[in-house]
Amino acid sequence: MKNVMYHYTPLVSVHIVSLQGHLTPTKAGEIVIFDDKNSFTLALSSAEIGITCKSLAQVLNQNVFSTENTPLKNISIETKADQLVIKGKLHQKGDIPFEVTGILSAGNDGRIRLHADHIKAAHLPMKGLLDLLGLDLSRLINTQKVAGVTVEKDDVILDPEQILPPPHIKGRVTSVRIQGQEVVQVFGTPQPVGFAAKQSGNYMAYRNNELQFGKLTMHAADLIMIDMNPRDPFDFYLDRYKDQLVAGYTKITPEFGLRVYTRDYNKLPRSKDETTPHKRRRAASIAE
Repeated sequence: MKNVMYHYTPLVSVHIVSLQGHLTPTKAGEIVIFDDKNSFTLALSSAEIGITCKSLAQVLNQNVFSTENTPLKNISIETKADQLVIKGKLHQKGDIPFEVTGILSAGNDGRIRLHADHIKAAHLPMKGLLDLLGLDLSRLINTQKVAGVTVEKDDVILDPEQILPPPHIKGRVTSVRIQGQEVVQVFGTPQPVGFAAKQSGNYMAYRNNELQFGKLTMHAADLIMIDMNPRDPFDFYLDRYKDQLVAGYTKITPEFGLRVYTRDYNKLPRSKDETTPHKRRRAASIAE
């Protein structure tokens, strides 16, 4: 993939700068089915993927800390120079406001670590007091029953394989950096030039094995979905990929490969369930 804005939901997306990997079926003996995002995992050999602070906070609120007895809630995230600032409420401590500021790094286990340099609870600095008492952040936040987020001593550890909704990814983070309001993750190691390297513009390319989408099944797949407007990232949402294909056009190569010139998701008319949260809240307020 090259320069793809990949949506997990209408409000959560990641920017795939570049990616090489494999789509692997979830169940042995099955094939990858585009219409079922739980049917495959994206195993990353090499990738650079950015996620905005807003999308990351949305993922944590909706996908990780969404249960009734969650330790945290109402999470917001922002950057401050080269640091990440996470704010929210300690739900199991009576919804006390908290704030953690620290530096991101890639751990030896392939996960992302945020080392807390500054900790606030109820708007009061806590790091010095915790150090004085021989305590750490893990005593404030219990993540034993939380998938994808762990607190060890003064480190908040994020596992990209678990926190994102399907389709799931599998890969080791080898470096991480802050770039504006984005957290940019590098996965794996550099790979040889891929088969689609000569393709111009922004694209998602698939080759070999079997791939099913709609009524079509490709054997020895040779499919490239090409952005119709290369001047901005290829905006793609799997839940509405059929609408994106219908709004574009298709060409067949002499080798019976498929080249699909695809409309950006953000240029499609919005469906009723994709109205903005602001409009939904306003409608609910009027109804009340």
